Amino acid sequence: MNSSVYKFILRENKSMIIACWAVIMLLSFSACSGGKKKLGAAITERDSLPVLDTRGITMLISDSGVTRYRIKTDLWLIYDRKSPSYWAFEKGLYLEKFDSVFHVEASIKSDTAYYYDKQRLWKLMGHVVIKNIKGEKFKTQLLYWDENSRKVYSDKSIRIEQLDRIITGKGFESDQQMTVYTIHKPEGVFFVKDENKLGPDSVAKSK
Repeated sequence: MNSSVYKFILRENKSMIIACWAVIMLLSFSACSGGKKKLGAAITERDSLPVLDTRGITMLISDSGVTRYRIKTDLWLIYDRKSPSYWAFEKGLYLEKFDSVFHVEASIKSDTAYYYDKQRLWKLMGHVVIKNIKGEKFKTQLLYWDENSRKVYSDKSIRIEQLDRIITGKGFESDQQMTVYTIHKPEGVFFVKDENKLGPDSVAKSK
């Protein structure tokens, strides 16, 4: 997960908002020029409405002129008047990271995602699945990514699928590349080939 991705999204999002408001202002001026017309009741609870409602998004993002990321979501809502303000991806979010020959080397998938833009905090919920550059797969029901501290963490159960073993536990903290991590309450290690179960001490040694 790279902060430059989200800076790009924020920049693009601002452009989209400006474009939307330009259309709204244009329509408003057109209505005024035609004389007095009956208007509907004003919406007083502006903070309950999204400033942006975008559906069916597939976005390719380049880094130094090379396409490196693809983001897919069915619904993207931005609530700028909420306290705190946030972006909502309530129909799922999927992100892929490509290598130099366009193979997917890492990915993130969740049923629901929220981004609190002022705090620079991501909250992934539901079936959260992350694949890192080493090929390890992380599965949990709740995951946070703090851009400020560059940490990924969860207090829920975590399952890590490596090439030769499966590690389980509760409570998790990692760097934002998901390559250096700690399980706070290890539960066990299951080897894929013989399905032998090791004790909690073996989990700590397996990192």
